[in-house]
This record gives sequence, C-alpha cells and structure tokens, in this order.
Amino acid sequence: MHRKMNSSTSFLFIFTVILAFSVNHAFDDSDTLSFAHYHATCPDLEKIIHSKVKEWVNKDSTLAPALMRLHFHDCSVRGCDASILLNHKGSERIANASKSLRGFEVIDDIKAELEKECPKTVSCADILTAAARDATVEAGGPFWMVTYGRKDGRVSIAQEADLVPMGHEKITDLIEFFQSKGLNVLDLVVLSGAHTIGRSTCGSLQNRLFNYKGTGKPDPSINPKYLNFLRRKCRWASEYVELDAVTPKAFDVQYYRNLEKKMGLLSTDQMLYSDSRTAPLVTALTSQSSVFRHQFAASMVKLGNIQDYDDDDDDDDDGEIRVNCNWVNA
Repeated sequence: MHRKMNSSTSFLFIFTVILAFSVNHAFDDSDTLSFAHYHATCPDLEKIIHSKVKEWVNKDSTLAPALMRLHFHDCSVRGCDASILLNHKGSERIANASKSLRGFEVIDDIKAELEKECPKTVSCADILTAAARDATVEAGGPFWMVTYGRKDGRVSIAQEADLVPMGHEKITDLIEFFQSKGLNVLDLVVLSGAHTIGRSTCGSLQNRLFNYKGTGKPDPSINPKYLNFLRRKCRWASEYVELDAVTPKAFDVQYYRNLEKKMGLLSTDQMLYSDSRTAPLVTALTSQSSVFRHQFAASMVKLGNIQDYDDDDDDDDDGEIRVNCNWVNA
C-alpha cells in the first residue's frame, strides 16, 4: 500500500512538471496577437460573441461541441485563419473530412452583428476562436482568455482538409500531426478529452463495429457490452452516437474512465489508453478533474495561437479581414 502511494505520488509530480511546462509555453506562441487588439476598435466584441453563442447553444446544445470541432479543423489547416469557413468549389469546407462539420450559421450570425457594430474590423478567425471558447464554457467547460489579431486566409484547399485526423489514425500519426502544429503529446491527450461531450456519425465507426481491418469481425478492443450497444445504435451510417456513453452532456473526465473500460468510441480514442506514450496521461486524468480543466484551457490557447499564413501568392501572406466569412473580399 505504501509503495503504491509513493508510485502514484511520484507520477503525479512528474505529470505536474509536464503540465507546468505546457502552460508556460501556451501563451508565448505569437507576438502578433494581443488581449487588447479590439479594445479601442470594437470594445463590445466579446459581449456580442458570448451573447450569440449562448443564444444558439440554448436552442441546440449540440452546437457547443460542433463549434469546438469547427475551430479544431480550422486551426489544423494553415493555422487559425478561418479558411474552413470559405464556401467555394474545392475549399476545405466541401472536403470529405468536413462533411459533418456544423456551426457555420452561428459564425455568420456573429459576423453580421459585428459588421453592424464595428464594420470591417473583426476577423472571422478571431470570431471562431472566441466562439469555440464560449461554446466550451456553455457546455460546462473552463474559461480562458483569448488573444486577438488573427487574419483571415485567402486560400482554402479541400485536399489539405482531408489530412485532419478523423478517428482511425495510428497514435504515431496523431503525435506527428500535433507536433507539426506545435502541439505535444499532452495536448493530444487533453484535447481528445473534448470527446467528453458531442457525438459522431455512425458511419465513422462502421468498420470498427462490423469489419475491423477487413476481418469481417468487430474490433476486439471494444468492451463486449459496449459493442452490443453500439451495434444496436448504429444500424444506419447516418445515425449519431454520443462520444461519451456514460455522461454525454457533462464536461468531465468520464471520457478517460471510459477508455480504461474499453469504451472509447473512435479507435483513436481507445488507442490513447493502449499506447505507452499516452496511456499514463489518460490514467492520471481519470482522477484529476481540476488538472484536466486547467490543461484543457491551456491546450486550447495553444491551438488557437497556431498561425501559418503560407498562401500561394506572396501578396496574400498577411491575410485580410473578411466582410463575409464565406468569401474572400472582392
């Protein structure tokens, strides 16, 4: 008993050191962003965004995780530049990986209101970043301060969006993808915890339930009772299933506890508990709710600070402030 407590205490100390490192580096990602960016030009920015997000989420609670996911997809391609919002032939928005994305109408509504209040001032990228934060809060998650000053990208390519993780990758692929964005293993495990709320289409796990790796059998890593539940729930690929079967509406650490019980919905969820690089973090988070909330906020800051205005035309490098989030300015 004494040895077990010492081992647990030692691990938590190491985890705290990792946590401190991650937090210390979460706020220095970009010198171009500022908390005061809109203080003079659009002082009611956060009030308007908060009000609109609350209004939409009150009408449809599923929009909270949808906005968080939309933000992740945006920042995963060309940085947080609102390129996911561009709605034209060949854009990220029409990619296969983007088919189940939702929340575009919320951003459009916020943008329309801000154009009345402070025209041609607030970027769609900043709106989406702040809306994801407010959506997290509305879902019961933590609050964090958002820096502003992002520009809207002019380039959006569907093939690039298809590189965003979709739930069937290997852990090594996920780690490398996150590292390419300036995020680490801790960020991967913690941001995956967003799956404590929200839902997935059954189509994304059909193979896992019925024909895992072409075997004609289900994924053997799924809890048998959970498998039966999912097979009943997912008779049609178009159906939806909750990412957290136990507490689907609560922003908590149940997601990590589910992984211990082999109840991760996506294969990438479950593999976090079977891979030696991520499993210790999963285990620690099952009983560390306050640590999870604190680190989730820190990791979301890092995600929201990803910038990469690497457009094809040198004149476009600095981006723009779109008047309509769906289109580049004329």
